[in-house]
Amino acid sequence: MSGDVQSTGTGTAVTDGDTGTEHAHPTAPGSRQLFKTIVGRELRTIARTRMFFVLAVALAAVLLGISWVGGSVQAGYVPTVVDLLTPLELLVPVIAIAFGYRAILGDEQRGELDVLETYPVSDREIVLGVYAGRAIGLLTTIIVPLVVVAAMVVLFEDEGLSIYATHSGADSPILFGRFIVLTLLFALTILAVAIAISAVVSGTRSALALSVVALVGLVIGLDLLLVYGFSIGLIGDSALIQSLAISPLSAYRGLVFESVVVVAAGTGPAVASPIASIVGLVVWLAASLGIATWAIGR
Repeated sequence: MSGDVQSTGTGTAVTDGDTGTEHAHPTAPGSRQLFKTIVGRELRTIARTRMFFVLAVALAAVLLGISWVGGSVQAGYVPTVVDLLTPLELLVPVIAIAFGYRAILGDEQRGELDVLETYPVSDREIVLGVYAGRAIGLLTTIIVPLVVVAAMVVLFEDEGLSIYATHSGADSPILFGRFIVLTLLFALTILAVAIAISAVVSGTRSALALSVVALVGLVIGLDLLLVYGFSIGLIGDSALIQSLAISPLSAYRGLVFESVVVVAAGTGPAVASPIASIVGLVVWLAASLGIATWAIGR
């Protein structure tokens, strides 16, 4: 049988030379469709995994409990931010790493990476697809309880206790909105680190071990290094504020104080460089995703 091959929008049409009948043969999906498929697959994985649900419930319980028991929802938005900042500094890295430390490793162990490599999708698109899917789940886990806390402030705030309202600044939902955005940026940064870990390691045990090391380093280690560098004179007084951007945790904390607490108070000493802190978080995020892309392309 002989025939002519013609390209169509949805596939390849082969015309039978004897009967003149066209037989359509679908082509492989494009990279954009594959990207959406990867994101959707990650979302389904999150929905089916009980651990993520447990983490979401635990985070919500902690944040709502602290806000209510501590009485900050009666005091206002900024007092609530101050109460929630330290718990989030500890819990966000734990949850973000839990969401990402096996994301790419699991695909590799199941052979799904080998299958994806047969399609017209780049390593970068695979990493971004996995990251985007996990990020949607992570951000939902964090933003929902924070929005509920904000609603509690609206319902229960005692105007007489709004001690942060001044002539030059005021306690407002806009400041709490900034706090939410900065917390999400911090979470995305740590998630990128977790994705890099999942791409570099070769087994579940090594992924767990490296995740613990990364968690300790991000939560405690980098801050201790900054303190040590300052104590021995390696970091000068003038460079201390900019140097805090090296640590994602310090960058996040400094951004919250500079853009929320100090703004509400109307005055206060500079505790961070907002530009340097944002750049620091973005560099951590981009570098981690770059490492993940390099790792799966080895």
